[in-house]
Amino acid sequence: MLVDSHCHLNFEQLSSELDAVVARAADAGVGHMLTIGTKLREFDAVRAIAEAYPNIHCSVGVHPHEAESEADEVTTAKLISLTQHPKVVALGETGLDYYYEHAPRDLQKKSFRIHIATARETGLPLIVHTRNADRDTIDILREEYEKGPFTGVIHCFSSGWEVAEKSMEIGFYISISGIVTFKAAGDLRDHVAKIPVEKLLVETDSPYLAPVPKRGKSNEPSFVTHTAAKVAEIKGIDPDQLAAITTDNFFNLFNKIER
Repeated sequence: MLVDSHCHLNFEQLSSELDAVVARAADAGVGHMLTIGTKLREFDAVRAIAEAYPNIHCSVGVHPHEAESEADEVTTAKLISLTQHPKVVALGETGLDYYYEHAPRDLQKKSFRIHIATARETGLPLIVHTRNADRDTIDILREEYEKGPFTGVIHCFSSGWEVAEKSMEIGFYISISGIVTFKAAGDLRDHVAKIPVEKLLVETDSPYLAPVPKRGKSNEPSFVTHTAAKVAEIKGIDPDQLAAITTDNFFNLFNKIER
């Protein structure tokens, strides 16, 4: 079995044919999916999808792009209240995005720290988005970890090696998306070769970043098989072994889910 550890099933490209998307995932051997919260104002729709399927769970959080638009809504108390639902198994995605900078950096950092504080208090893992923000991401994770431990994952990893290294030092996992199949992603493949397989997850980040050979199409959970095959090739192991290990890693991290 494979797990898609990060997808956006509430986005229109997928929600418009959700039953078919879930069926295709099952046919491809994808046994579980984690659909991700990015806006509190849309969280009810995310949670409803998780409620509708036994093999789908969800996270709650505010993407760094939304750190300004939802600044008044993001509080530890609010997030804690939403995590009480049995289908909510993680916080995020949260983090820093200095590539697009749709929100001021100070508000992104504030939101990131609020999510971390909530992860520390609830014991739920944190799903971290980081783009063009390696130094600040590392510094915030280190500073906050010194206040008390928390777990999590760097999702859709495409950063410099130091982000992976410092994140793993505090117990984080590293999730690999379809980017690893792209022709220009040689550096990422080199990083994946160095990451212990016991620290790896695979994801689609669908409907974005469709892997080779599905480039140009809307991504979906069934396509995680192509990402997993590339990661297995890089690690020099059988795809079934990679699937088993990454599935175990998923359930070890998101341990609110009953297998």
